[in-house]
Amino acid sequence: MPIQLSAGDRKLFLIAGGVFLFLVAGALILAKGPDSTDEIPTTYSAGAGGAKAAYLLLKASGYTVERWEQSPSELPEAAGATLILAEPSGAPRTEERNRLRQFVENGGHIIATGAFVGFFLPENGIVPDPVSGMTWKKLTALSPSSITHAASEITLAPQAYWKRESFALPLYGDGDKEMVVKYKFGKGEVIWWASATPLTNAGLKEPGNLEFFLACIGSEPQTRILWDEYFHGYRRSLTASIQSSPVKWIFLQFALFTLAILLTYSRRSGPISIPAGEIRLSPLEFVRTLGALYKQADAASVAVDISYHRFRYWLTRRLGMAGNAPVDELERAIRERWNFQDANFSATLRDCESAPYDNTLKPRAALRLVRSLDDYAARLKLFSKSGKEKN
Repeated sequence: MPIQLSAGDRKLFLIAGGVFLFLVAGALILAKGPDSTDEIPTTYSAGAGGAKAAYLLLKASGYTVERWEQSPSELPEAAGATLILAEPSGAPRTEERNRLRQFVENGGHIIATGAFVGFFLPENGIVPDPVSGMTWKKLTALSPSSITHAASEITLAPQAYWKRESFALPLYGDGDKEMVVKYKFGKGEVIWWASATPLTNAGLKEPGNLEFFLACIGSEPQTRILWDEYFHGYRRSLTASIQSSPVKWIFLQFALFTLAILLTYSRRSGPISIPAGEIRLSPLEFVRTLGALYKQADAASVAVDISYHRFRYWLTRRLGMAGNAPVDELERAIRERWNFQDANFSATLRDCESAPYDNTLKPRAALRLVRSLDDYAARLKLFSKSGKEKN
């Protein structure tokens, strides 16, 4: 038997399906192709912005190079080791930053690239400049060194520059901006590039970039090269890799779509109950409605009787007297105990006592009696100032 959907269910189902298709289409449109230059420089990517060619070149040249997919907290001994941080994503934890600092202090070398890699370095003089990084530029050598001797000119897309007041040896720059620097820290050394262009698949072919890259690595064959992939999202555990990759968004889309389907079919499966009606009358409307009811029933004496019984209840309770005490005894008790003097008090109470038996009592006279009781209650402080009765 085919499932019958109501108009509301069909509308909800179509909206959920439309959102899902929109997300899928957006993911396909925004996905980076193999020729993209915006992708991260990971050794797993053969795209223009990847770094697979540089990694395979080092392997073919006899270097001891490996992908490092563990946390920096697990770095090996620093002596004779070089760590490549090619535009890492995110920021390191405190213990990871401390281990990187210790790695350099003990003699390790770090090649770091990008505008935000300063969070990983012991000294940070990086100033982001995303506008300059939109185009590739030729950078000339600024200082004589073994690196600039190997390549007098390189090409990169400078996403940042190094502050001049921060101590570092400038290697390459453009005008007054230093875009490749190196500095000593402890027994080790840090080399910073303004971007990873020279080691990318596309940038490696530019004149001088390959020589520059190999000069930064060094020519010692026993050097152990660790190419960081941990901060590119490639982790040893499957869970950690999924958390650092776009795959989690695919799961989120499926979860939202599944939730929409469940809501569509399940909201008719539960028990049907009639919602409780809301009382829309405000307190003032209630008072007016009650007053109109008394008026229509010609029951002004009832209102007086209710007010009088309430007044007597609190008065006798405060005085510690019986609830049926005569009016004379009440008047004498408050006069002697509270020094209360009022010639009309006894007469008002007697009028209130006789009101229930007076069918000719007019609303105006009833209102006068109720107001008098309220005034006496205020003078005798039977109720609190907030209008709530005292316990």
